[in-house]
Amino acid sequence: MNKIFKITMAAVLLTAASCKKDSSFLDVPPTQVLTNDVVFSDPALALSVLANLYDRQVDFSNFDDGWRSFADFSESFPSENGSYYIVQRNGWDYAEWNIWDYGYIRDLNLFIQRLNASNGLAASDKTRFIAEARFLRANYYFEMVKRMGGVPLITEPLEYDYSGNVTNLQKPRAKESDIYDFVISEAEAIKGQLPVNANEKSRASAGAALAMEARAAVYAGSIAKYGATTPQVSLPGNEVGIPASMANGYYTKALTAAQAIINGSAGSYALYKVLPDLSDNFAAIFLDKSSVNQETIFIEDYKVNSGRVHSFTVNDQPFSISDEGYDAGRLNPSLNLVESFEKLDNTFAPLPTKDASGNPIFYNNQLDIFAGRDARLAGTVLLPNALFKGKRTDIFAGYLLADNSILSSNEAGSLKPLPGTTTPVQVVGKDGIVNGLELRSQTGFYIRKYLDPQEGSGRRGRRSDVPLVRYRYAEVLLNAAEAAFELGQAPLAATYMNQVRSRAGLTTPLAAGDITFDRIVHERRVELAFEGHILFDMKRWRLAHIVWDGNPMSVTDLVSNIGSAKKRNTQPWGLWPYKYYNPASPNNGKWLFRETLPGPVTGANRFQFGNYYSMITGDITAANPKIVKQPNQ
Repeated sequence: MNKIFKITMAAVLLTAASCKKDSSFLDVPPTQVLTNDVVFSDPALALSVLANLYDRQVDFSNFDDGWRSFADFSESFPSENGSYYIVQRNGWDYAEWNIWDYGYIRDLNLFIQRLNASNGLAASDKTRFIAEARFLRANYYFEMVKRMGGVPLITEPLEYDYSGNVTNLQKPRAKESDIYDFVISEAEAIKGQLPVNANEKSRASAGAALAMEARAAVYAGSIAKYGATTPQVSLPGNEVGIPASMANGYYTKALTAAQAIINGSAGSYALYKVLPDLSDNFAAIFLDKSSVNQETIFIEDYKVNSGRVHSFTVNDQPFSISDEGYDAGRLNPSLNLVESFEKLDNTFAPLPTKDASGNPIFYNNQLDIFAGRDARLAGTVLLPNALFKGKRTDIFAGYLLADNSILSSNEAGSLKPLPGTTTPVQVVGKDGIVNGLELRSQTGFYIRKYLDPQEGSGRRGRRSDVPLVRYRYAEVLLNAAEAAFELGQAPLAATYMNQVRSRAGLTTPLAAGDITFDRIVHERRVELAFEGHILFDMKRWRLAHIVWDGNPMSVTDLVSNIGSAKKRNTQPWGLWPYKYYNPASPNNGKWLFRETLPGPVTGANRFQFGNYYSMITGDITAANPKIVKQPNQ
């Protein structure tokens, strides 16, 4: 995308700051001070203001300072000294995850108002720009309602008359259902005014509007249904909580919106099936920005030659494969997540570290223990001895000796002689594992999803332009499957879910009778890992206080009840590989594994009822006494 220049509009309360969005659709004139009439009569200038509004969209996770959100919820471990608090606290603050940016809402409302009043734009430009702004506004209200519940619904710019009386600006919270209804109705209203084009990724399209509608509707339906299990998480005016009687209506809307994408009405979207290796293929969904990739629907784009790049690969690549030997490795997926990827026969099982007698199982290759698993595992996680950028990860915790002692080091890649020898050999991986050593793996795994294999992507001077995927077709299929299941249409749910699973190498289809709530929860977890869904899924299903119950996890907790939606998941465990040294044994030189809790993990995630809806802070309630507080806070 060409550089976006700052435009200051002196006559309005909307300032379009310098936009850094990297998509080819923007091409604007130089910096200058302009009036509303000029800006909203020139499509390039109006588009530059819209670009700034795109740039201010909110995501749960991002690729730079937001990397820590990927390292929460026991799905991974944060291997950075300054981030160990994530695994040492015993729960989350009530204000965690809150957003309340009515300045952004006002700017969107002003933009829509100015466009409606404009006579200088072509009708087609005007219609599309307004639809895009309405999409962004609806999407932001969706982000707000996921975190806050019902919020004031403001769709016109509020004006202060400087009289000293601000009561006309103080709006009460809408019902939670009202906000979801607004998101759904806006999507319906604008879908026909947006391009039907699967190659339109970084601007709103008909597919993006319908994907937002399907996700919002399935969220609302599950809050209505499963909110009945937590009646204490509600308010009398329904600012928090949705009546159970509304559940089926929302599920029906979710299914209808998803099917509009599935049947091609919004463009030719499809699952990404390009590479012969299924794990490589899954990883490539998040890398391939060509027209071949018809799975991504709406993305935040980046581009190296425009200067808009991010540091995800710099921060999270394995040290031994880093482009400049820079300490990285901050994001280590947990064994909890790794074991949730099922076997190819559709069953769940822990990774086999011991035989029936409790003796360690020895492997010739570190990767052998992961054989026969869902291909999405190796497409999401870099495993020990996995290939990245043409090199193998170097992950092991030491040598297990004949007397059952361990020879290791507190320095990654350290050399020491083995017993009875004098020549030093490497006794611990260059990529870890050293207990407590930051910037190396402490779980035995690195993340692969979003990791950029391009040369130079791990250099701080260049960095990466891998896009952040906000909506994609596989999620649409899973939303359709969930909605169909909740509506009692299990055969249809199986049809949609099996499409996603077969792409991952799970070739034995699930029958209608196999589709359960546990299956719905499981499938989203493994397909959408590290895509910003886990928190909101656990919240809407009212499972968060169950899976994050504040109790430490034992090995028994870790390896049992895999596939259960209610399985405890309070601490990120690791799987530590050891090389066996015993020249008298036929297993000499082979690998064994031990389930291990990284040393820095001293806390256990505890999700309280007051965490279901983020705190509305005191400055907001002080300024507006009509705002009722959240329950349980």
